[in-house]
Amino acid sequence: MESIQVDIFGQTYNLKGGADSEYIRELAAFVNARMREVQKGMGTSEGYRIAILTALNIADELHRLRAQHDELRTTAASSLDRIIEIAAPEK
Repeated sequence: MESIQVDIFGQTYNLKGGADSEYIRELAAFVNARMREVQKGMGTSEGYRIAILTALNIADELHRLRAQHDELRTTAASSLDRIIEIAAPEK
């Protein structure tokens, strides 16, 4: 496994993972940007508080996107069932 060095919120991390190194760098940049946004909104530089609030924000976004995904999946399945029903020849 390759070690990848990334910087997040002023800290350097050496990460090892099976994922593409560019993908890991993108994730680190995403987390770093989110932490900077939270820092601006809070007006503090306490890293652990910013990290926790950032994690909560990202978790909220993930939760909402999963719910939206489930709703879209249900809608698509229902629409497909109606199309099949309409297209099926009557017996």
